[in-house]
Amino acid sequence: FIFTTVKQDHAEKVLHVLDPKKQLIRHCLSQRDCLCARGCYWKDLARLGRDLAKMVALDDTIQGFPAQAANWILVPRWWGDPRDEELLCLTLLLGQL
Repeated sequence: FIFTTVKQDHAEKVLHVLDPKKQLIRHCLSQRDCLCARGCYWKDLARLGRDLAKMVALDDTIQGFPAQAANWILVPRWWGDPRDEELLCLTLLLGQL
C-alpha cells in the first residue's frame, strides 16, 4: 500500500515512476482516503481494514498518524539525494518485524 495525503492524480504520477509495471504496489490511498480535521489530512490505518497489530508504516511527518502512532516509523524526508540510503538502513528492522 501507498498511503499519501496528496491528491489521487499526483499520487498516480509518482507511482508510475516508482512502479511503472505495477508489480510492487497494489493499492494507493490518497487525500480522499484521509480524515480531514482543522485543514490537516490524517492517515488512519484502520481504514485499510487490516489487523493493526500486524501493520507498520513509514512516514516523514508525525502529523499524518496520531491515531496509531505505535504503528508508524518516522523517517527523514527525502530531498532527491540519490545517495540517500535511509530506507536501506531500515531493512534489518523491517525484516525482524
